[in-house]
Amino acid sequence: MHYQDALAEEIRDSAARLLAEDVGPGDITAELIPEKHWSRARVITREATVLCGVAWVDELFRRLDPSVSLSWQAADGDRLAAGQTFLELEGPARSLLTGERAALNLLQTLSGTAARARHYVDLLEGSGVRMLDTRKTLPGLRLAQKYAVSCGGGHNHRIGLYDAFLIKENHIAACGSIDAAVREARDIARDLSVEVEVETFEELDQALEAGADIIMLDNFSLDDMREAVRRNAGRATLEASGNVDDTRLLEIAATGVDCISSGALTKDVQAVDLSMRFLPQEGE
Repeated sequence: MHYQDALAEEIRDSAARLLAEDVGPGDITAELIPEKHWSRARVITREATVLCGVAWVDELFRRLDPSVSLSWQAADGDRLAAGQTFLELEGPARSLLTGERAALNLLQTLSGTAARARHYVDLLEGSGVRMLDTRKTLPGLRLAQKYAVSCGGGHNHRIGLYDAFLIKENHIAACGSIDAAVREARDIARDLSVEVEVETFEELDQALEAGADIIMLDNFSLDDMREAVRRNAGRATLEASGNVDDTRLLEIAATGVDCISSGALTKDVQAVDLSMRFLPQEGE
């Protein structure tokens, strides 16, 4: 399935799951409000962030109540300032309240992911080094968080186990050698990239000799990264990985590697503080 088609399907499915886990058989507290009571509300962010999740919220309210109208004042990938209103809603008060938490949960998580990615990308600006995510995503939010990373200016590593080869220590042990693993990968799918994770210079040389497209330098020191760049001489794409955080990005980039990957973009995400507030009714 094409990535965009898979993402569209994920948006539909996740919106349904969000409503199912929160609303269940019905929102009993919303029943305190008269059924025909009409309201307007706005959503603000209490901290600076990068917006992500528009399509999910649109789909969520479409499923919940198509009569709710949403007016977005920002788009996915836009930077938001603390206190900024980025969404206004209008519709039955019951529906606005029922959908509130599911919508904010999704927005706060994906916007937090996009903001983390943007922070890392900003630190690397001008270096020419690409910032990559990993498969260390929150369970059930793989495509959503990968999309959020791209909204923050980062790049997606492989989406799953199906769209690229990543040959690690145990694969090498099971296949017998790096060369054997790379040759088998080429036989299985010549159109997919083959990456080999290495921990030593010996393994690096073997991966280069085998013709790997990408070589992941796992927990290499800065000096060893520089030596790896020298040995590589542009033959393969070099990816630095392991114990990467925002305090080390620039010094890693300075070694000459092509890209840096970090699970911190997704697995350690901190949700953004968002709030929905009803607006006064006309005449009040």
